Amino acid sequence: MNKILVAIGVFSLISCSNNNSVKMKGSDTEVNLAVNLAEKYTELNPDFSIAISGGGSGLGITSLLNGQADIANSSRPLSDEEIQQFKNAGIEVRTVVFAEDATAFIVHKDLPLEEIDTETLGKILRGDITNWSELTSSDLPINIYGRQSSSGTHSFVKKKLKIEFTNAAKEMTGNAQILEGVKADKTGIGYVGAGYVAHDPNANTAIKILKIKESPTSTAYSPIDAHTINNSLYFFQRPLYQFVIEQSWDKVKPFIHFEKSAKGKKMIEEHGYYIIEE
Repeated sequence: MNKILVAIGVFSLISCSNNNSVKMKGSDTEVNLAVNLAEKYTELNPDFSIAISGGGSGLGITSLLNGQADIANSSRPLSDEEIQQFKNAGIEVRTVVFAEDATAFIVHKDLPLEEIDTETLGKILRGDITNWSELTSSDLPINIYGRQSSSGTHSFVKKKLKIEFTNAAKEMTGNAQILEGVKADKTGIGYVGAGYVAHDPNANTAIKILKIKESPTSTAYSPIDAHTINNSLYFFQRPLYQFVIEQSWDKVKPFIHFEKSAKGKKMIEEHGYYIIEE
């Protein structure tokens, strides 16, 4: 019988036969989806065993480079420096794009704000706008809930907005911490994987997902609207990657194929992510 062991940031699905155990590390954006996919796959293949942990895209890629993982989940592509590091180490890596994600910006449900343009958002995140009174009727200081620099989402937002984050931004370890922070803070704004909140009705009663527009006069789009994502209209949407070291490919391949199967794709969509059409 399979057992599910849950520790802080680590999820393990362990079968009776674990000689070919797979280690997956990386993106917190992908970790809940990866756990659920793995759980379903072990029901179909009891001989499969996998240990899954988050910690950010950078940590996953570093773990792959150091031989501590077979799969690195990443919400960003490999950097030029990382590609060179793998070459220097003589490690061949396969790249799998298994889903598409959108980064959602959230505020407390009571904040009188429904949408925001990217220029204004950038000013908030780099610390140029520090009070909600500049944008709303609420005279409250702005608290930013962000991610650590090892996070692929942190890098993605920074590059899309072409900013450096203010030092006043709180650095949280994952989506869950950001969500709980904003739920409890009427002055808060944070960013999380849209898939993390899209399928959680309880989360959406405590926070508000802002619509994003690329200029003050353009149309505002929601990250949880399938039509918007399918037509590439949302500013903060991106592919989700899995990097697999070549020497682990044979034992990882059946799981990758499951992710791309009809059942796997259905689970990806149910979690609020979007299918990559091949």
